[in-house]
Amino acid sequence: MSIPRLQLTGITKSYPGVVANSDVTLTVMPGETHAVLGENGAGKSTLMKIIYGSVKPDAGTVMFNGAPVHIRNPQEARALGISMVFQHFSLFDTITVAENVWLGLSKTLSLLEVTRSITAKASEYGLDIDPSRPVHTLSVGEMQRVEIIRALLTNPQLLILDEPTSVLTPQAVEKLFVVLKKLASEGCSILYISHKLHEIRELCNACTVLRGGKVTGVCNPAQESNASLSRMMIGAEPPQLTHRALQAGAPVLRVQNLQLAREDQFGVDLHGITLTVHAGEVVGIAGVSGNGQKELLYALSGEDVRASPGSIRIGEADASHLHPGGRRKLGLHFVPEERLGRGAVPTLGLAHNLLLTRNEAISNPRFAGGWVRLGQLEDQAARIIQRFNVKAGGPRSAARSLSGGNLQKFIVGREIDAKPKLFIVSQPTWGVDVGAAAQIRGEILALRDAGCAVLVLSEELDELFELSDRLHVIARGRLSPSVPIAAATVEKIGEWMSGLWHEDVQAHLAGMANEVDHA
Repeated sequence: MSIPRLQLTGITKSYPGVVANSDVTLTVMPGETHAVLGENGAGKSTLMKIIYGSVKPDAGTVMFNGAPVHIRNPQEARALGISMVFQHFSLFDTITVAENVWLGLSKTLSLLEVTRSITAKASEYGLDIDPSRPVHTLSVGEMQRVEIIRALLTNPQLLILDEPTSVLTPQAVEKLFVVLKKLASEGCSILYISHKLHEIRELCNACTVLRGGKVTGVCNPAQESNASLSRMMIGAEPPQLTHRALQAGAPVLRVQNLQLAREDQFGVDLHGITLTVHAGEVVGIAGVSGNGQKELLYALSGEDVRASPGSIRIGEADASHLHPGGRRKLGLHFVPEERLGRGAVPTLGLAHNLLLTRNEAISNPRFAGGWVRLGQLEDQAARIIQRFNVKAGGPRSAARSLSGGNLQKFIVGREIDAKPKLFIVSQPTWGVDVGAAAQIRGEILALRDAGCAVLVLSEELDELFELSDRLHVIARGRLSPSVPIAAATVEKIGEWMSGLWHEDVQAHLAGMANEVDHA
C-alpha cells in the first residue's frame, strides 16, 4: 500500500464560544480527489487552514508523505508542496496580479518570468486574466482565477480548493475539472470543498462529511445521490422551491440606454443598457465575470452617479443622480457580491452592521434623540439570525468571525428584512450550503410573490433558471434582450455569454416577419 499523502489524527480547534474541529481524522492518498462536505459553520475551512499552516490546532497530529509535520505558516506549507485556494481571497488590492502571484513563489524568479508563467498557465487552463491589472479592478470571479493560477504555478503535491467554482460559469467549471483530473492523474492529491453536490459526485473519489466540527461519515460520492449526500450533510433533503406563475405588476426599475465609460483602464464600458423589472417578477442576468456586472451594479446601487438624467428610474422617480441613501428611500435594497468590505464591516458586530443600510430616519424606533437604542438593534439582529439560521455567537459577533456562508445569510437576511420594493442581489448563494441556498432562494421567491421587483446577477445558471421569470445575458458591457425562462436553455444562454445573441435575435425577427407575410 502507498503511503498517505496527508493523514490527520485527532485534530481539535476551539474558539471562544465554538468548537470548530473536534477530534477530526482524515486520510488523503496520492492522486486522490477528496471532498470535504458539510453545512456552513461545520468546520471545513478551519480544517483546511490548519493543513495550510494559517491556523494552529489545539490538539492532534498532521502527517505529510508519511512524516509528522508541524506547519507553522503558509510559507512552510508551500515548501512542503501544499497550496490552497481560499474562499475569501488572500490578495493585496493595491498591486498587480503578477505581483500578487510573485509574493508566493520562489524569490529566484523575476517578475517578468512570473508574468510569462501566468500568461502561459492562464492560456493552458482557459483562465483568462491580465497579469498587469491591479487586483482592485478585478471582479470576484477574476480574483478567483488569480488564486487558482497562483496555486497551480507552485506545482503542488496537495492542492486545497475552498469553493473554487462558486463564481465560475459552467464552461469554466468544465475546463477547471479537466485541469484537476489531469493533476490527479499525475499524482497530485486534491482536497475539494464545495456545496455543489453534483460537482463532488463527478470529480471526487472520496468524501469526508463534517457536522458540528466532527466527522460524521466517509463515503465514495460517486456511489451516492444528491439526496443521500444532503442527508449526510444537513440531516435532511433541502426543500423544493415553488415557483408559481404570477402576473407581473407595474415597472419598478427602468434602465434606458445607460451609457457609462469605464472609470479605470481595466474596467468595462457599458453600452446602451436597457432593462425593466416589474413588481412581482425576478429578472436574472447571466454572464462571465468581468463583462460589466460590477459597473452595472455600481450604477444601479448609487455608488456610481455618472448616469445621464432619466436613464435610471425607480418607480416614477429619476434615480440616476441619487446616492445609495436616496435610492434606499425609494425602496431599493442591495446585496453586493463582496461580503466583507462592501456587504459588511469586518470588525463591527452584526447588530452594528444593520446600521449600514437601515438608518433611513432618525424617527426609527431603534433611535432616540439621535442616540442608537442598542438593545432594540440587537433584538432585530437576533431575529434575523434566528430567521435565517445564521450560526454566530450572537448579535455582537464581529462579521469577520462568521463563516462565509453564514455571513452571506445574514447580509441577505438584513436586506430582505427591510421589506424592499426593489431588491438587487449579486451572487445570492455564493459559498452557501444546499440547505441555506434553498432557504435564500425561497425567501427571494417569497419577496417576488409579495410584489417586490427582484434583479439577480449570478454566474450559477442553475440558480438563475430556478429563480428567474426572465433572463438577460451581459457580455462586453452589452445586455442581451430578455428571454422568458420557459424559452431559455443552458446551451443558448451559454452561447449568449460569448455575445452571440445577435444571430438568434435576427433569426427570431425573420421568423416573425415570415409569419406576418404568410398571414
